[in-house]
Amino acid sequence: MVDYLTDNAALIQGLKNGKTEAYTFLVEQYNQKLCVYAFSLSQDHNLAQDIVQNVFIRVWQQRHKLKSEFAVQGFLYKSVYNEFIDQYRKMKSTTAIEKKYIEALDAILEEDDKTTVERLIAMVKAEIEHLPPKCKRTFLLSKQEGLTNIEIAEYLSVSIKTVEAQITKAFSIIRKKIGDKTNGVLFLLFDLRKV
Repeated sequence: MVDYLTDNAALIQGLKNGKTEAYTFLVEQYNQKLCVYAFSLSQDHNLAQDIVQNVFIRVWQQRHKLKSEFAVQGFLYKSVYNEFIDQYRKMKSTTAIEKKYIEALDAILEEDDKTTVERLIAMVKAEIEHLPPKCKRTFLLSKQEGLTNIEIAEYLSVSIKTVEAQITKAFSIIRKKIGDKTNGVLFLLFDLRKV
């Protein structure tokens, strides 16, 4: 049997050839060390385990791309670091979206106790229903379906300026009825990223 511990090139060749014993050795040899390293970066045990698992999965899926001159240990540690950075960026953008959501909710709830979120949402829905047909259609394609202005213009065979004008008109009509809470209500009513 090949001694993968002392023969880096043999380990990489074994992985490239799809040998499960090479992969098993890799996981058994490095899992604990990489989890400790990932935890030192993330300070979260579950996230650390997810990071390491993702790295091992990616190594196996992309094993044919491995180069025999790779130092396996260095490659794994660098992969864990890169995965941590990717996870951190995802969490950061999620946190920004959650923050925007909470701010929108807070802005709505600041009003007196008689005004509930449900009532405001019902008012916005009613105003959307009363929009002129073309204005309503354009607005819903933007906010409900998440289409860009260019996509809406192509879909409706109108100019981008027309799309922008219709969306602006819809906002104006809704804002007259709802006031400064319009953006917050629309943010809650539709998708977090589309307002």
